[in-house]
Amino acid sequence: MTMSHEVSPQAVKRFPWVLLLCSGIAFAVLVTLGIWQTQRLFWKEQLIAQIEARTHSAPRPLSEVEAEFAQGNSVDYLPVKLSGMFRHDEEQYFFTTFKGASGYAVYTPLLLTDGRAILVNRGFVPYEKQNPSTRAEGQVTGEVTITGLARDPLLAKPSFYLPDNEPAKKLYYWKDWGMMMENSPLSKEHDFVGFFVDADAAPNAGGLPVGGITILEQPNNHLQYAGTWFGLAAVLLVVTFIYIFRQRRGGVAQ
Repeated sequence: MTMSHEVSPQAVKRFPWVLLLCSGIAFAVLVTLGIWQTQRLFWKEQLIAQIEARTHSAPRPLSEVEAEFAQGNSVDYLPVKLSGMFRHDEEQYFFTTFKGASGYAVYTPLLLTDGRAILVNRGFVPYEKQNPSTRAEGQVTGEVTITGLARDPLLAKPSFYLPDNEPAKKLYYWKDWGMMMENSPLSKEHDFVGFFVDADAAPNAGGLPVGGITILEQPNNHLQYAGTWFGLAAVLLVVTFIYIFRQRRGGVAQ
């Protein structure tokens, strides 16, 4: 005599549809986050490779870098060489750290030989050296030639955690090119090139500002993040399957 086991209506009712739905949504979210981090990984690897290639290339004339920028291309980290005269009376300051010390990156307009101007990050000075009178030796006069890295302007404040800029104090917490340019009286007389230049590590008289402070190392933890999200998705899938399997076995046994 053959006996068959049929699932009772009560067991069917006990099937955890809500749990299955919630688990499915959570699984989809976790997989989506894993895919997003994988995409970020490929983007970051391309960015690191681009920075490496650009920073090891020969400096270009400013006109070439401007041509790239005018076409809507990123000029970030392109080496550039330019000449002009600094307008030290119009320094502005970006809050930053360097080798564990807090202070400022000094942004100074460079009046170019063609009559325009560009904002140059000359380098780092500690808090107590913000006042130019404390580092007068480094306030070079006459025409100078600068080699450095072009830097794209930021399109918006990168994080709401950052304080608002204080242009009245010439103090910035994010590099708002438009505000920095407008805050320079020189902008009323001269057009400004639409990006920054970070000066290289060539020493300034008196040792300040300290040039060459551009951060080139890019953190890349996206592989670990992707593994975490995919791993959580796999664990959720296994746990949900085990739970449903046990529930079904319990229902059949009844």
